[in-house]
Amino acid sequence: MANPLHQFEITTVAPIEIGGVDVSLTNSGVFMVLTVIAVSVFLVFGVRGRSIVPGRWQSMAELSYEFIAGMVRDNVGSEGRRYFPFVFSLFMFILFGNLIGLIPYSFTFTSHIIVTFAMAAFVFIGVTVIGIVRHGFHFFTFFMPTGVPMIMAPILIPIEVLSYLSRPVSLSIRLFANMMAGHTMMKVFAGFVIPLGIIGGWAPLTVDVALSGFEFLVAFLQAYVFTILTCLYLNDAIHLH
Repeated sequence: MANPLHQFEITTVAPIEIGGVDVSLTNSGVFMVLTVIAVSVFLVFGVRGRSIVPGRWQSMAELSYEFIAGMVRDNVGSEGRRYFPFVFSLFMFILFGNLIGLIPYSFTFTSHIIVTFAMAAFVFIGVTVIGIVRHGFHFFTFFMPTGVPMIMAPILIPIEVLSYLSRPVSLSIRLFANMMAGHTMMKVFAGFVIPLGIIGGWAPLTVDVALSGFEFLVAFLQAYVFTILTCLYLNDAIHLH
């Protein structure tokens, strides 16, 4: 039976070395580029017609726009509109990366913790900088809400700081773990189809088909969770408590 974890192996596509530093293009990098191209094609061709009565493609592009615009408006408020392009790009990148990873013999870069942690760290640093720029030193009152007795400070502040610093970890692990677990299960059940033959192979095949449908839902759900948590973190940075 094929190793179900082999699908997550990073391989070099084009070896590149600059100043003694290995910057080779890998299969992960290739599929990131393909994801950006796919998102660009989807949006450019979706809005190219600009019809009053939109077709299917334009409807999907407009629905994606309205979905994220509503998410930002509901969770960040009117002040969050300036950050909409970033939030929208983040959602589409994760969603298309997850969906492309469901194509047989493709690569799911969102199943690697280094990729998801890089995105989560960028969000974490970004919202922290936004909070400090907007509020100055008042931003640090986020770790000690007003109205809390000072006697609670030695206990509350470390807990709040630890909770705040754990955000990029939890955000990255949630996406990575769900994508990796789902693809591993699909590979495991697929590996039983041929060995069990015609008589017994239908059972794992049925499970694998069901898992494939479930993974489509997970692909969207994980992109949604990552994005809405980004909006909530952004809301905290803008409005504090």
